[in-house]
Amino acid sequence: MQYMILLREPVEKFSERNDPEKADAYWGAWGAYIGALYQSGIVVSGSGLQAPHTATTLRLRDGLREVQDGPYADTKEQLGGYFVIEVPDLDAALEWAARSPSAAYASVEIRPVLPPMPAPDSEADLTAARPQPALA
Repeated sequence: MQYMILLREPVEKFSERNDPEKADAYWGAWGAYIGALYQSGIVVSGSGLQAPHTATTLRLRDGLREVQDGPYADTKEQLGGYFVIEVPDLDAALEWAARSPSAAYASVEIRPVLPPMPAPDSEADLTAARPQPALA
């Protein structure tokens, strides 16, 4: 089953990426984690993200675009990156999420990935292909 691991970081951690005194430790921890993920063969895709101030947020309100520089949410933690992994179950996904550096100082969200939808030939196909909600 595929799971997305959403890695969050506080703003201070983003600044460590370029801090001459802290960058080696920051990137060393992430390099070890990312290396272990790839070595295990479970990575489907993934990438780190640039710092939150580089974000642009778009919303449509009454048919008009509202564009805002930076992330929309003013929170203590921002999305720093993600991985989609292929593992047997949620317990395995949790084990990998717990190994990430951000699990120790921020939060890591784990979500099942929806199965791919076939390309629709018509609106009826799109409605039929819509994933059904998981039963609790």
